[in-house]
Amino acid sequence: MDLATIFGLIASLGLVALAVGMSGNAAAFLDVPSLLIVVGGTALVTMVSFKPREFATGGLMILNALVHNTPDFSGETTRLVKLSQKARKDALMGIQGEIANEPHPFLRQGLSLALDNTPVELIERIMMADTATLMERYATAISMLRRAAELGPAMGLIGTLIGLVQMLSHLADPDTIGPAMAIAILTTFYGAVLSYMVFTPLANKIERISADDLLLRKIYTMGVASMAKRENPRQMELHLNAQLPPALRSRVFR
Repeated sequence: MDLATIFGLIASLGLVALAVGMSGNAAAFLDVPSLLIVVGGTALVTMVSFKPREFATGGLMILNALVHNTPDFSGETTRLVKLSQKARKDALMGIQGEIANEPHPFLRQGLSLALDNTPVELIERIMMADTATLMERYATAISMLRRAAELGPAMGLIGTLIGLVQMLSHLADPDTIGPAMAIAILTTFYGAVLSYMVFTPLANKIERISADDLLLRKIYTMGVASMAKRENPRQMELHLNAQLPPALRSRVFR
């Protein structure tokens, strides 16, 4: 689970809630009509902007971002090199057990293709196509969040206009001015909070996650191709390490 993302979201919103509570009139910041306009309006208009399947896929990717773990690139590279050493010694048939128990579906699929003596070029095409599909799903989720970040303040502005119309149409009745102004101001507040404290940070986070997954899958693809070609594990380690910054490189061979 990505505790940094969850903690960051909760802590930032908690600071705003704390500041509101310290004002001594926290109830004034809670207005159901304003929430309906901003939260409901943003969600529904975002839904209109995408196909139902895209909206569902993007929603799942956003939820996955909250439980995503940063890949251990050094550990995965080391694991691939050691697996290559065993495959080179006992042939690919000697790592059937490791393939069957491989936790990452993408790597398991690639190793299974290599075990079936699939041509290396075809293995790489299949794995790259699978990666491209995943990147498209990430792009959909990012696009959804960016769209919602744009709509939050816009829905806040709509709420503000509604509140001003209500206020101006009842200037003769002082009792209605307060509630109308509450809607006018709070919708802008809610829209800004959603846009700049929730949607935009999540979009940035998913961009980073997609970059990590792309790099991990690139390493997996290169590792599988190297094993299928029966390359020297030392060469594999050099090739994989070339994709990583020095601090994350494997150290199997000294």
